[in-house]
Amino acid sequence: MPDIVKLAPESAWVEVRSTAADWDALGAPALRDMLSQLHLVRAFEEVVLELDAEGLVHGPAHSSIGQEGGAVGALAEARSSDLITGSHRGHHQFLVKGLRHLQPDGLDLCTAGVGPAVREFLRRTLAEILGLSDGFCRGRGGSMHLRWREAGAMGTNAIVGGGVPIAAGLAWAKRRQGQGDVAFTFFGDGAMNIGAVCETLNLAALWNLPLCFFVENNGYAVSTTVAEETRETRLSSRGPAYGMPAFRVDGMDPLAVRLAVRMALQTMRSGAGPTLVEAEVYRYFHHGGGLPGSAFGYRTKEEEARWRERDPLARAAREALQRDWLSQAEHEAMRRHAVQAAQEAAAALTTRADGKRQIPQAAWPRAEFRDQGLRGDLSEFAGARFEELESASAAIGEVKFVDAVARVMARNMERDERVFVMGEDVHRLKGGTNGATRGLAERFPERVIPTPIAEQGFLGIAGGVASEGSYRPVVELMYADFALVAADQAFNQIAKARHMFGGDAPMPLVLRSKCAIGTGYGSQHSMDPAGLYAMWPGWRIVAPSTPFDYVGLMNSALRCEDPVLVIEHVALYNSTGPGPLEDLDYCIPLGRAKVVRPGSAFTVLTYLALTPLAVQAADAMGLDVEVIDLRSLDRAGLDWETIGTSLRKTHNAVVLEQGPLTVSYGAMVADEVQRRFFDELDQPVVRIYGGESSPSVSKVLERAAVVGLEEIKAGYARVMADSGRPVV
Repeated sequence: MPDIVKLAPESAWVEVRSTAADWDALGAPALRDMLSQLHLVRAFEEVVLELDAEGLVHGPAHSSIGQEGGAVGALAEARSSDLITGSHRGHHQFLVKGLRHLQPDGLDLCTAGVGPAVREFLRRTLAEILGLSDGFCRGRGGSMHLRWREAGAMGTNAIVGGGVPIAAGLAWAKRRQGQGDVAFTFFGDGAMNIGAVCETLNLAALWNLPLCFFVENNGYAVSTTVAEETRETRLSSRGPAYGMPAFRVDGMDPLAVRLAVRMALQTMRSGAGPTLVEAEVYRYFHHGGGLPGSAFGYRTKEEEARWRERDPLARAAREALQRDWLSQAEHEAMRRHAVQAAQEAAAALTTRADGKRQIPQAAWPRAEFRDQGLRGDLSEFAGARFEELESASAAIGEVKFVDAVARVMARNMERDERVFVMGEDVHRLKGGTNGATRGLAERFPERVIPTPIAEQGFLGIAGGVASEGSYRPVVELMYADFALVAADQAFNQIAKARHMFGGDAPMPLVLRSKCAIGTGYGSQHSMDPAGLYAMWPGWRIVAPSTPFDYVGLMNSALRCEDPVLVIEHVALYNSTGPGPLEDLDYCIPLGRAKVVRPGSAFTVLTYLALTPLAVQAADAMGLDVEVIDLRSLDRAGLDWETIGTSLRKTHNAVVLEQGPLTVSYGAMVADEVQRRFFDELDQPVVRIYGGESSPSVSKVLERAAVVGLEEIKAGYARVMADSGRPVV
């Protein structure tokens, strides 16, 4: 019979309960502060539900009534410089973080009432929930995307679990700054089983990040119970599983929450890493709106009544009244001041007509604001030194492409301590799987960060770091296809952040991703990512085809305040071409294409490894073809001036790409060319592209799926024949 050894987690897992002595020790000022916050949040949320019932909240209204104790207790001892992210149900956390920022010494509605700064804060918060121009995100965020950077509220999030990796990035930045600040990420029981949360729990523990995972376990993911989601319903058990201390607490007891988070803060501020707090709370209403869950049949009225008896506001008031720290009249005054302030916020944003409230037209954002702030204005390039190969001011010679990749990254890390590299295997194998990070780990060991295989987690963390603003992450996704694993963070979070939060939230992140078509890695490692990223206008995309262009475009990517995808084609890594011998500090403008072969027969628009093949095919066929290397591929970066000048000369356009027909970048470009230059074209735009299916592993099938020299020549011949100039 085997020996059975009982194992225990290395990290503590405890339940925290408040006692009468704890309430005594809290003191009257602190309790009156917490109670004032509870009243303000409750009254504010009641107004939101009133407006929702009147049809004035466009979209969902996820009330936090019943759950206020978790937010008030969790942030009671937080600093303004501590940062938070939240979920779709995040009004209460946003409000408490703002109140703590505005009233760091405490709030007492009895003695001071609601001051002008708090009134303005409530008004702007409500304006955002209503989608109005005076909101914190200028009406773009609404109820689910609330952000006030100055207060440390870094964004609530409509994607379940979507804000968790971002918070880990904020914590990464705080740990590096070494000031003892921490980050909180608030999410619900439904998010606990999301892959991004699991990845982030592991990464936060692995990297010792000062991050509190605060789980508001309200028992339901919409109508699905926790027991229907997971076998272990004590969600705090996940903490020790990842090596971090965990605290389980009654979230209807705001002091118990405060005590648990106080212990968590001691751990995090001391540099001992992340913590997890599970607060059992209850939302009094359905997932959205002002009806109870029992109206939808998934909860009973008896259950709802039992939880209401444990109301956090009533609990805090009872404790204060019992200790004579508050009179009944003062408590009633608290409620009256809170209700009045919330109603005044609504009155400031609405008018009455025919006995109904309505939103005045002047309060809405202007329609012209639709696209403003979708991306930055590139003012950060003021003073940049731009170079082109033909007029380079320093020595040029033959340079191996992958050496240029490694050298320019080393140069940027040498001159800018904010730059760091993150990705799988970037620290070993003599510079990753292709040598692109060669020598960096030895020179900058603290700034080359190897990751587990957790693309959604580490890309989201990089997004959080970028949004904090102190550092500039360079992330490597080993293969472009892996973006689909990290799609939420790449496209729902990083791409949308600037625009979603009002247009003025920079996201200075560089994502290096290689296009591995032709390497025999098959369908799931051979994507050309240009078409995918071009669908998300928050991304800028560059595609260098020479060592010289790589250096200049990477420098521009690292200077840019928007997220930039840098596509590297595997076929170019071991090639040589013209590049800088010593000067690694110049930029190439974003949005500037380049004519690499002048001609007049027709114009070829291409990028990456197909650029030299386009030239080679024209030379071999003796055709007077003009080849344009697009270089910048995002919609805002397409150089229509250079393209238009060429088409007005050739009157024929060819869009050349190596990838398959599906998820095609060329389709977007061809459509735009056709619409912009219809009157200049002698025939429809011709596209040269690969097959319909993704490349296979078989050498023969892979070759059949992609574009090579033969396909380019055949396409050229077709263009000439269709224009009445057949190639003999």
